[in-house]
Amino acid sequence: METESATPNAQATPSTLTGQRLMEMFHLLHTHFGSQDWWPAETELEMMVGAVLTQNTNWKNVEKAIENLKQNNMLTLDCLASLDLSVLARTIRPAGYYNIKAKRLKNLILFITDHYQADLSMFLKEETQTLRQGLLSVKGIGPETADSIILYAARRPLFVIDAYTHRILSRHGMCEERAAYDALQELFMDHLFEDASLFNEFHALMVQAGKNYCRRKPLCDHCPLKNWGPISPLRDSE
Repeated sequence: METESATPNAQATPSTLTGQRLMEMFHLLHTHFGSQDWWPAETELEMMVGAVLTQNTNWKNVEKAIENLKQNNMLTLDCLASLDLSVLARTIRPAGYYNIKAKRLKNLILFITDHYQADLSMFLKEETQTLRQGLLSVKGIGPETADSIILYAARRPLFVIDAYTHRILSRHGMCEERAAYDALQELFMDHLFEDASLFNEFHALMVQAGKNYCRRKPLCDHCPLKNWGPISPLRDSE
């Protein structure tokens, strides 16, 4: 699956202080980690399968499950739609919670086959809000998974919020600790230029920051964001 690595609006300066702070964070992370070129998938379907399987597990486990699907020639819309649920569950076992995830994946695939004549391109060309509403109507598909599919598979400028994003923003004084998903998403959507390639890269960089530094027990000393934001875990503790 081709990704857009160039981010033309990454050099533009937002008009609001919040937007400027967010872009400062983007540049700090990009300088530290480099381009991420997400999502790590060969096709839109593989990306969507990965978005469902990555719930409550790490990516290495998802890769094993996807490789199982590929080796068994199951990673097609027709095959996934017709595949027995128990067989699908066994095949994706490395991803954990495999019985639950098999049902969620099946629900998503059947939604596409039932509403879009098994035409993935038709599904991904749907108007953004209609696409989002449809995804959220699928049992087991929440906002993060739906928005990941919209951003990475449909390539629409919709910012994805995850636990890492919430943790980083709250620790640096950019949001309330109990901020809701929609409020956090609006923080990016209202203050940054709508650019799918920028949102793609930004979210991927925040995942890296969360995995490597902003853990439950933070590793602030070497974090590229240690002095960033209204509140700095290092600066403001001195």
